[in-house]
Amino acid sequence: MLEFPKPQVEQFFRTYVIMDFTVSKDEEKLIFSTNLNGKMNLWAMDLPDTFPYLFSQHDESCSFIKIDSENRYVLAGFDRDGDENHHIYALPPTGGLPQPLITGDPKEKYFYAHVSEDGKRVYYITSESNPTFLNARVRHLEDGTDNLINEGEKAPTFLSAVSEAEDAFIYSQSFANTYVVSYVVKDGEKHYLTPDPDKVHIAHDPIFIDEQTIYFVTDYEHDHSYLAKYDLATKEFSKVLSIEQEGIQSIHWHKDGKTLYLVTDRGVEDHLYRYPLETEELLQLSPPLDVIEKVHVTKSGSLFLLGRKGTVPDNIFQSTNGQEWKQLTNNRVLGVQTSDMVDPEVVTYPSFDGMEIEALLFKAKPENDNGHMIFWPHGGPQAAERKMFRSMFQCFLNRGYSIFAPNFRGSTGYGSEFVKLVEQDWGHGPRLDCVAGIEWLFENNFADRDKLFLVGGSYGGYMALLLHGRHPEYFRAVVDIFGPSDLFTFVQSVPEHWKPIIERWIGNPERDKERFIKDSPVTYLDEMVKPMLVIQGAKDPRVVKEESDQIVEKLRDKGRTVEYLVLDDEGHGFSKKENEIKVYSLMLEFLEKHQAN
Repeated sequence: MLEFPKPQVEQFFRTYVIMDFTVSKDEEKLIFSTNLNGKMNLWAMDLPDTFPYLFSQHDESCSFIKIDSENRYVLAGFDRDGDENHHIYALPPTGGLPQPLITGDPKEKYFYAHVSEDGKRVYYITSESNPTFLNARVRHLEDGTDNLINEGEKAPTFLSAVSEAEDAFIYSQSFANTYVVSYVVKDGEKHYLTPDPDKVHIAHDPIFIDEQTIYFVTDYEHDHSYLAKYDLATKEFSKVLSIEQEGIQSIHWHKDGKTLYLVTDRGVEDHLYRYPLETEELLQLSPPLDVIEKVHVTKSGSLFLLGRKGTVPDNIFQSTNGQEWKQLTNNRVLGVQTSDMVDPEVVTYPSFDGMEIEALLFKAKPENDNGHMIFWPHGGPQAAERKMFRSMFQCFLNRGYSIFAPNFRGSTGYGSEFVKLVEQDWGHGPRLDCVAGIEWLFENNFADRDKLFLVGGSYGGYMALLLHGRHPEYFRAVVDIFGPSDLFTFVQSVPEHWKPIIERWIGNPERDKERFIKDSPVTYLDEMVKPMLVIQGAKDPRVVKEESDQIVEKLRDKGRTVEYLVLDDEGHGFSKKENEIKVYSLMLEFLEKHQAN
C-alpha cells in the first residue's frame, strides 16, 4: 500500500493564528483577525454559517475590532510591518478596504479606547504631543471635531472605561507591570479606586455597572488579584470576591443579566466563572480551552471564547450556558491528528534557594525521539509558558526534540509577590532557576548532558544569551530570537511610553551600573563559544535591531560561528506566514546540523 512521509515542517506552520475577534449585537456577524491567507487580515462569518470569507484586505496586524451597535461601520487598528504604531481605520459593515479615520504621523500611536452608546464618538489614546505619558482624546464622527480630554502625566496613562452617560472617565497609570493605579474623574473631581495609590499594586479592567458603581480587578494588599468595587456616591472601596490560589485576570459584564464573567489564572491554565450580582453565587464554567485569550458576551447572554490547548490551535467557541460549547472555527494542523501531538506534563522542581518552580515538560513520542532536549526560557519576563499550542513546539516534538519550559521567578500565574521577583533582577534569580531546572533534567534522566539545546525569544532570547555566556558547558548550540544583548543600550532604545517603567522593571543604569554589567550578555562574549543562530525583526520597536546587530558583530569579530537572519518586514514576532515558515525551518536545520553523533 501507499506510504506517506513524516509531516513536513510547513504542515505545522500552515496552522493559522486568531489574534482577536468580535461579534455584532444581533449575533449574526463574527469578525476575526487571522493570517488565514498568509498575512494578517480581517475575516468574517455570517452566523450560523461558519464558512469564513475575507472581510478586509490590509496585510497588517490588527490591535482591535469594534462593530458599531447599529451596524453602520466597523473600526479596526492596524500597524505597519510590526512597528506597533497602530492607527484607527473604518470599514463599511459589509467589509472592504480600510479607510483612515484617526491617523497621523506614521511614527505616532493611536490606540482605541471606547465608542459611545450611540456610535457617534470614538475615544482613543495617542502618543501625539505626549509620547511618554500619552493623551486621551475623543473624535466626534458627525462633524470630525477632535478634543483633548486628558493629558497623561507621571506615568503612561490609558483611558480604561467611560460611563454610559459619558460624564465619568476611568484612567489607568502604569508605573510598572505590577504597579498600575486607576482613578475615576467625574465633575472635575479625581478619585482613586483603591485606598492608597502609593502602595504598589494593580487596579485594572474597570467596568461601569451603572453611573455610580464600578467593578474592577486588583491585588491591593493581597497576593492574588480579586474582584473589587468602588462606589462613586460614597467614595468607598470594597473587596467583593477572591478565589483561593487563583488570580482574576479579566472581567466581562452582561448588563441585561446583571452578571459578571471572570477569567482567572492558576499556573499554566485558565478558569472561567459566572458571577450574578443579585445572587452572588459563583459558578465555575467548563470552557473547552486551557488558555482563554478573549471573552465576548453578547446582549442575549451568549458567550464567545477565543483560546487554545496544548495540542489545539486558536479557535473560537460559542455557548449559551457556559457548559456546552459549539466550535465555530476549525483551525487545525494540516494532516496531523491531535493524538499525534504532545500534551505537556506539569512538573515542579526545587530551585537554588529551595523555591518551588513549576514547568512544562513536553516529551517527544518514543517513535520520534532523537534523544535531544530543547530548553526554552519564556519571554516577558512577567509572563509564563502555558498549556497552549505552539506550532514551533509541536513541529520540533514531531522531529524528535523534547522541550522543557520553566516558569522561573517573575512568571505570572503564581501570585503578585512571585511576579515581582524579577524586577531589578533580570539576570540572577531567574537565571539560577533555569540552571536548577537544567540540573533537574539531568538528575532525573530527562536529558543527556551532551544533548541539550537552548532556544528563547524576547526576554527568553536575553536569557538564552546570558545562559550561553555564563553556563556554556550545558549547551550544544543556542538560538536567540530578538533578545536584548546589553541592558545599557536596551533601556535607552525601548518605546518612549515604556521608559517610565524601566527603573522599577530593570533598574537605573547609573545607580545599578555594576549589576547592569553583570547581567548583560555582552559582558560574557569570551565564554560564548557554542554555535549560534540569531533572528531579528528589522521593525521591532521593543528590542531594536541594534541589540542583535551588536552581539552578532562582536562574536563574529572573535571568530565565532553565528548565523544571522533579519526579517525586513517584521517586528517583535512573525505576522506573515512565509516568514514564520522560513524562521522555523532555518531553526530546525540549525539544530539538526549541531546534533550529537
